[in-house]
Amino acid sequence: MTEPKEQLLHLVFGGELSDVSHVTFKDLAKLDVVGFYPNYASAHQAWQGKARETIDNAQMRYFIVHMHRLLDPATDHTH
Repeated sequence: MTEPKEQLLHLVFGGELSDVSHVTFKDLAKLDVVGFYPNYASAHQAWQGKARETIDNAQMRYFIVHMHRLLDPATDHTH
């Protein structure tokens, strides 16, 4: 029996920034929560898809949050 891979939870979300030099969103109610992913690779794929969809809007930005680091800050995991 193989052991399941370690779950490294990631969140992908984005929104329109009021100023591209800072991460301040124009409207928090309009944030796009893309989803939660069990590893960096799948989160990156989702992030890349959203970034490509919104490439014509210079103010729109998507981010990957390493939720596993926030849930267990004592652990130092890489992607």
